[in-house]
Amino acid sequence: MAHHFQIYKDKAGEFRVRFKYNDEIMFSTEGYSSKTGAKNAIESIQKNGPGAKIVDES
Repeated sequence: MAHHFQIYKDKAGEFRVRFKYNDEIMFSTEGYSSKTGAKNAIESIQKNGPGAKIVDES
């Protein structure tokens, strides 16, 4: 599995989403109180991510 979203519970008991590529964590989301919130975050990333702009603040 080259890339995938992973939903997990953090130490505080909140649901978070990681995006992994070749087992490397590319990014992680904020914590959500429900698994549904985490799933909604994934749906939003999938829907809105392909057209996202790149902002270079270097």
